[in-house]
Amino acid sequence: MTALDECHARGFLFRAVGGCNAVKTAVNRCLRGERLERTRENREKAFEAKKAREAMWAEIDANT
Repeated sequence: MTALDECHARGFLFRAVGGCNAVKTAVNRCLRGERLERTRENREKAFEAKKAREAMWAEIDANT
């Protein structure tokens, strides 16, 4: 992110001719990797919560 900010600070013309494209691509790849990791962790947490919820309902159904 800092590298992209530094690149943008070089001026409009540098950005306009694509001088920051490589840095922008690298930042996007990094952010995408972080997002995919968060998504995977969230999916795992949701799966565990679903299993716990289903176990509770199974116990309730067994006791009624």
